[in-house]
Amino acid sequence: MDFSLSAEQNQIRETFARFCDEDIVPQAEALDEAHAFPKDLFEKLGTLGFFAMRYPEDLGGIDSDLVTLCIALEEIARGSMSLAGCVTMQSLMGTKFLHMLGNADVRERLLLPALKGHKIGGICMTEPNAGSDLGGIATRATRVDGGYRLNGQKMWVTSAPVADFFTVFAKAGDEDGLTIFLVEKDFDGLKVGRSIEKMGVRALPTSEVAFEDCCVPDSHVLSREEGDGQAHLRQLLAEIRIVTGALAVGGGRAALDEAVRYAGERAQFGKPINRFQAIQMKLAEMATDLEAARRLVHYAAWLKDEGKPHLKEASMAKLFASEAAADICDKAARVFASYGFAMEYPVQRFLRDIRFTLIGGGTSEILKLVIAKEVSS
Repeated sequence: MDFSLSAEQNQIRETFARFCDEDIVPQAEALDEAHAFPKDLFEKLGTLGFFAMRYPEDLGGIDSDLVTLCIALEEIARGSMSLAGCVTMQSLMGTKFLHMLGNADVRERLLLPALKGHKIGGICMTEPNAGSDLGGIATRATRVDGGYRLNGQKMWVTSAPVADFFTVFAKAGDEDGLTIFLVEKDFDGLKVGRSIEKMGVRALPTSEVAFEDCCVPDSHVLSREEGDGQAHLRQLLAEIRIVTGALAVGGGRAALDEAVRYAGERAQFGKPINRFQAIQMKLAEMATDLEAARRLVHYAAWLKDEGKPHLKEASMAKLFASEAAADICDKAARVFASYGFAMEYPVQRFLRDIRFTLIGGGTSEILKLVIAKEVSS
C-alpha cells in the first residue's frame, strides 16, 4: 500500500482542515456548553459536498474512496466530535440504506435533499435490551393491508430530535432476522422521546424513539424480503468501524495538538515543561500511538477500497484507534495537570467526547471477539 496521499486527497484534507480551523473550532465550546445541535455547521458541510462524497456523481457526489472519507472525518473530528458524529451518521447509516434499497420517490424526496444537508436521517437499531445483541431486538412489524404496523422502542438514536426520517430495524412475520423500514417524522404512531443527557458529544442530540401502531406503507419497506436486514447491514459494518476509527484519530489529534501547545507555553522551575523528560515521554507516546492508529485505519480503508478481505483489519483499526485515542486524551489531561481538570481548557471536552468512539461501531470487547474468531479460523 502506498501511504502517500494523492493530489485530490491532499486538496480534500486542506479543504476540511480549513473548515475545521475557521468554522468548527471557534464554535465547538459554545455548542458543547449549550447542548445545541450544530445546524449551521451541518448545513455548511452539505454545501461542501461532504454527505455525498461516497455517492456517485448523479447524486451530487464524487464517488470517493473510503480512505478519502477518513481523511475528511479526521479533520472534522479534531474540531468537534459532536459534529463529526452526526455528519458521519448522515453520510453513512442515515442515507446508505435509502440509496441501496429505496425506490425512485424515496431517493428524490429524501435521499437527494439529505445528501445536500437539507434533510436529516437517523437509524433505529439499539433497544433497551438489545445493543451488541441484534438478535435481542423486540420491535415487531405486523403485516396489514398495504404495509406494516410497527410497535417497539428504540434507544440511543442519533439526531432523533432533528431527524426528518428514520431507518428502522424490526422483526417481521415469523422471521427471526431483521427487516428494514423507512419511517418519516410525520407518520402516525412515531414518537421521539426524551433526550439522553450524556457526559460527552453533548451537541449531538440522542433520544429514545417509540413506535405505537406506526403504519408503514409498502413503499417504505426497504427490505427486499422479510428478514434480510442483517445481510444488508453486514455490507456496511466494516465501513462503520473504519470511520469510527477515523473519528478517534481526529479526537486524539486534537488532544495531542493542545498538549504540545500547552507544554511549550507553560513554565515551571524556570523553563517550559516540554523541556522535562516526563512530559517529553508522554508526548512521544501520544504521537506514536496516533500515527499507528492513523496508519491502521487507512490500511483497513484501503483494503475495503481494493475489494480485499477487511473484516479483521476493520475491527483492529477501530479497536486500536479508539483505545489509543482515549489514552492520548488522558495523557493530554495529565500534561495540563490541574488545568486538565478545569472547564476553561478544551482538553476536558476531548477527554469526555472520545468515549463516544469506544462505543460506536461495537465495543472493544465485541471487537476482540470478532478479531479472535478471524485469527482462529
